[in-house]
Formats: sequence, structure tokens, C-alpha cells
Amino acid sequence: MATKVNNIRLTQTKQSLIDSFLRLVSLKDFEKITIVDITKGAKVNRATFYAHFNDKYELLDYIMGDSASAAIVKHTEGEIKFDQEGITQLVLSVFDFYQQPNIQCRSSYIAMVVPQLKEKIINELKVHLSNALGDIYPDHGKSFYVPIMAQMIHEGVYQWVTGNNTINQQEIAERISSLVLRGLQS
Repeated sequence: MATKVNNIRLTQTKQSLIDSFLRLVSLKDFEKITIVDITKGAKVNRATFYAHFNDKYELLDYIMGDSASAAIVKHTEGEIKFDQEGITQLVLSVFDFYQQPNIQCRSSYIAMVVPQLKEKIINELKVHLSNALGDIYPDHGKSFYVPIMAQMIHEGVYQWVTGNNTINQQEIAERISSLVLRGLQS
């Protein structure tokens, strides 16, 4: 019983640190956010912060990785099939990932965050695509095709998110999934 209570407390404390950081991100430049700022907002001491994270960069990395995984699980329920609908849901999860309010930040450090966002979501895509391919391809085939498919999905969504597009997300997701499926079938 004590372990369960302790785990809940650790989870709540970690979430308090994350929430504090996310509040600060909208108010201050990343470089100016200190551990003291984060711990003050979370109402914990510095030692507690360091029990969870080495520094604010690790905290940011954790937030982005968690967000990437959560976006995919939300759309796929943690499992995708390698078919039109499964890949479409995977594409829609990438749209959600880039449009989450907790990913948005001040423009002063957007150049630092965008490459990390890309890395996190592509890594999550690789995991899910590899699982979706299951026994369809041998491991050496998956190791070649999965990174290409993950890049295709990411780039298609990223182009839409950063451009002026009149096509809705669902239609783009279906087009991207068709490209991925046709590319693998040929």
C-alpha cells in the first residue's frame, strides 16, 4: 500500500513540475526560466525537482516525448493496423501533436523546440509503424521502410501545419496514408 501511495505522490509531484514549467513557458524566454522558478510554481523544493529531472532541458524533452506518445495513443488506442484507416489515424495523431496547447511556446526558442518535436514524433511513429507491420515484412525490410514512412507522415503533416492550406486535415490524412500504403505496395 505504501508503494502505491508513494507512486501517486511522485506522479502528482512530477505533474506539478510540468504544469509549472508550462505556465512559465508562455510568460518567459526559455533561457530565463530557472529551476527556482519551476519549483516555486510547483510548490516543491529544488531537491524534489532534481529527483525527477536533471535540468530544464530534460524536463522539456520529457514533456515533448510524453505528448508525442499520448497523441498517437489517443487516435490509435495504442495499436494500429497497417491499412488505410490505421495509417490515417496515425497521421491525424501527428496533427494533434503539433496543435496541442502545451507544445506552443514563445517564439524566442521555437528554433530549439521544433527539431526536438520532430525527433520525438518521428521516433513514436517508427515504434507504431514497426508494430503495425508486424510479420508483413522481415526485420531488415522494416528497418528500411519504417523510417521512410515515418518521415513521409511527418513531412506531410508539417507542410500542412506550417502552410496556408485549404484542404481539411481528414482529407490530407487520407492522402498521406494512401501515399504510404501505395509506396510500400510497389
